[in-house]
Amino acid sequence: MKIESIDLFYFALPKVRDIADGSQDSFVVRVRSDTGLEGFGESDSSPLVAFACYCTPTSHSNIVPLQQILAGQTVDSPDDIRRIYDHARRRALDMAHLPHAYAAADIALWDLLGKHLDQPIYRLLGYDRQHAKRAYGSYLFGDTPDETRDRAAVAVRDGFTAVKFGWGPMGKVDEEFDIDLVRQARAGLGGDVALMVDAGTPWQYDDDTALQRARGFEPFGVTWLEEPLAPDAVAAYGRLSSASPIPVAAGEGCDTVRAAEDLLEHGGVHFLQIDSGRIGGITPTMHTVRLAAQHGATFVNHTFKSHILLAAMMHTFAGEQQASWLEYCGSGSPLIEAMVDTPIKVDSAGFVSLPEGPGLGIKVNLRRAGEFARHIDIRIDRKSIGTTADP
Repeated sequence: MKIESIDLFYFALPKVRDIADGSQDSFVVRVRSDTGLEGFGESDSSPLVAFACYCTPTSHSNIVPLQQILAGQTVDSPDDIRRIYDHARRRALDMAHLPHAYAAADIALWDLLGKHLDQPIYRLLGYDRQHAKRAYGSYLFGDTPDETRDRAAVAVRDGFTAVKFGWGPMGKVDEEFDIDLVRQARAGLGGDVALMVDAGTPWQYDDDTALQRARGFEPFGVTWLEEPLAPDAVAAYGRLSSASPIPVAAGEGCDTVRAAEDLLEHGGVHFLQIDSGRIGGITPTMHTVRLAAQHGATFVNHTFKSHILLAAMMHTFAGEQQASWLEYCGSGSPLIEAMVDTPIKVDSAGFVSLPEGPGLGIKVNLRRAGEFARHIDIRIDRKSIGTTADP
């Protein structure tokens, strides 16, 4: 099976707000083969920047456009996808945005191969079966503690048995305000719903302040404190992880396997949260799943995009029984569900399972999201070098 075309898509809401909500736009890749099959993937990236990586002119032997790298490649087995991944990393070695941009193509290749072999991706990855994951609704903190309490109550009514609040005003006012945000989140959830706190990197390299907050949050039964520090504050994470009364989570900022390994080896994080849409796709994510298990950490997905990326992430740890948590975006963005015919739903007990179809297991229908499609035409010397496809 040979790759015949690589089609690129850019979707965005009419108004993108300056908030920590990645579900407001999307970069999607469709890979078509000579068999008539097609696979889809999504990146967690700036769509325009990712798009440029596919059509940029060659700079030298280590910066080659991704469309050129992928065109004509043969895909008949998982080893082929791994070979293409290694080839892309070599040919685009000096393209800094490569992991984010290539992620969509890697996911699309796994989707394509699953359809070709009539197998769900998780079986191609070596899992015999999938284990349902407990979904935690992922929300931004409200602008005030009272608004956060109200959002928590809505999340409970929506059936979540676990909820995470993050970013927003956390770390931007003072300690009393931060603690009150968590206090009111717990008040809105009640005592039986798990609560996670995503600080949103406010304290950068200051692990002393992060530890002080962790102690302040402890009375409210917090499952983990996520991203209190900068993604590369590895030494600070090591000090915090060893002293914090709350387990520490991090990893969404990792765009290499080595960065994830560093967080485990020297940062000591208890929960490793990787985003396939940032680290380069399903292929490198599988390395981090194994690394987390080797270091005694729990793997958790980071997903704040559409159900294309949600499905891709679920496949990477579907067979890991101990990795039982699933981030489930609660932003309400119409892009979340619009790009698939049947969205992935949380069941009445608060759990999520993958559809058992081939590939991603979902049917992508970009026409449903057509009203959000944006057109890109990159020109050099007035000559087009790349355009988006029509949904």
